[in-house]
Amino acid sequence: MENNKIAVGLDIGTTKIVAMIGEKNEYGKLEILGIGKAKSLGVKRGVVSNITQTIQSIQQAIDEAENVSGRKIDDVVVGIAGQHIRSLHHSDYITRNNPEEVIDEEDIDNLVNQVHKLVMLPGEEIIHVLPQEFKVDSQGEIKEPVGMYGGRLEANFHVVVGQVSSIRNIGRCVKSAGLDLADITLEPLASASAVLSQEEKEAGVALIDIGGGTTDLAIFKDGIIRHTAVIPFGGNVITEDIKEGCSIIEKQAELLKIKFGSAWPGENKETEIVSIPGLRGREPKEITLKNLSKIIHARVQEIIEHVYLEIKNYGHETSKGKLIAGIVLTGGGSQLKHLRQLVEYITGMDARIGYPNEHLAGDSDESLSSPSYATAVGLLMEGLEKECKNESVVCEDETIEGAKTTNQSEEEKVVEKKPVKKRKSFFEKFTDSFKEFLDNAE
Repeated sequence: MENNKIAVGLDIGTTKIVAMIGEKNEYGKLEILGIGKAKSLGVKRGVVSNITQTIQSIQQAIDEAENVSGRKIDDVVVGIAGQHIRSLHHSDYITRNNPEEVIDEEDIDNLVNQVHKLVMLPGEEIIHVLPQEFKVDSQGEIKEPVGMYGGRLEANFHVVVGQVSSIRNIGRCVKSAGLDLADITLEPLASASAVLSQEEKEAGVALIDIGGGTTDLAIFKDGIIRHTAVIPFGGNVITEDIKEGCSIIEKQAELLKIKFGSAWPGENKETEIVSIPGLRGREPKEITLKNLSKIIHARVQEIIEHVYLEIKNYGHETSKGKLIAGIVLTGGGSQLKHLRQLVEYITGMDARIGYPNEHLAGDSDESLSSPSYATAVGLLMEGLEKECKNESVVCEDETIEGAKTTNQSEEEKVVEKKPVKKRKSFFEKFTDSFKEFLDNAE
């Protein structure tokens, strides 16, 4: 294995499944070594509805990525979305046994573990517990309490909850495709790390990821994630409407949407007409572009209004919660013509299309920086971050900062990686307990 750590992001979407292999180059940018994609047949609205087909699609995407990159894929970072995801706010505190000592990672872990014990509705499970700000002994708005003195440590949390069965089904598919789960991440969070800049997260921004089956929303303010939501509509309902409204088959509806579709009906003249070949032996159909964009407009408006409602619920209209950086649109659905203008018109907020090219190496293939790969790039980044963390802990234990662990024998490496246990993030704990569950379920 080379010096460079590789990671794999697996985006199990409603329309496509993407496997992306990459590593960091010397400038800390992503080098994409290979990408594989397959049509996703067993996923509806971000939730697995046909296990066998999903496994086949995952294998197809993985095989293609392996062939392109010439690397073997063992474990993957998977994204989770779907209409069952909801988020809530919760605050909790712990009283420390020894206020004479400074607060360390362990105290934060204890606090987070306490939140993990929250009683959820039957069939729900906590996916992420994200601390927002801490309070030590009554001093509020602390971003990083480690190293401070205090007896009572309190925090507000953003808790993301999902359906146990849906999460397990995804795990089952990945496992049956012969892969290990390195991590599970909420898809809007992955897309956010791929397309948002730190300044935007500080100023306040809403990321809208319009996929095939779902539209994901993540809201950041002061650099912290404040709200997440998954709305169960996406690009597919637009295609569905075109199919119904124009009485044509799905493949033609999809092509029409991509080639001629626009979210703004005023654009097209009455005289612009597309002719579509009829089914075997039937006359071709003629469709005016004005009608087409009217159908698209009605549906897109509905999706945006849903999302805008979530943004208002979060408190965008209060002075404290104002999202100064506005909206960033990404995902395959964001490539619809004039969508940005419509979003700005409906919400009155500034909008831009988010491309995941900021983190990619300069010589990357143009097609990789398409918004439809935002989630895959984000998942890949998560995977590499995780590898990095494990590495840095190993390095610290060697007391030689930044020393490379390549010249050691395998056993020594294992010995030195042990201390990583101490600093597991809550999320890794979740992944571990989840893996155990899967192993027992076999």
